[in-house]
Amino acid sequence: QVQLAESGGGSVQAGGSLRLSCATSGVTYCAYNMNWYRQAPMKEREFVASTDRDGSTSYADSVKGRFTISQDTLQMNSLKPEDTAMYYCNLRGSRVGRRGKTGWWIPSCPDGYDYWGQGSQVIVSS
Repeated sequence: QVQLAESGGGSVQAGGSLRLSCATSGVTYCAYNMNWYRQAPMKEREFVASTDRDGSTSYADSVKGRFTISQDTLQMNSLKPEDTAMYYCNLRGSRVGRRGKTGWWIPSCPDGYDYWGQGSQVIVSS
């Protein structure tokens, strides 16, 4: 059973930094992405950042240049009050295998391979 658990949230003043971690267990070796999403009060959950097993990354425009994602962390710098939200890590598998940068074959993930952590609160005050 795959489990994800976020940690590292908290309160910080604008301009400060926080690092969120996502501890995983039971993960299968397959072609998944590690994603971070956030949800502010009264708003829909939104995409923040994503990385694959080769380290390729993508970011929402609102955090580009300030946030850095790795396989198990989200480093957040130059935080703004609008970054205040509950942050969730998400592991989502692909049904298509692929060859990784090292040349090894990365198999497809099982059907329905999509897991979420419980969330970590980030509060940025002005």
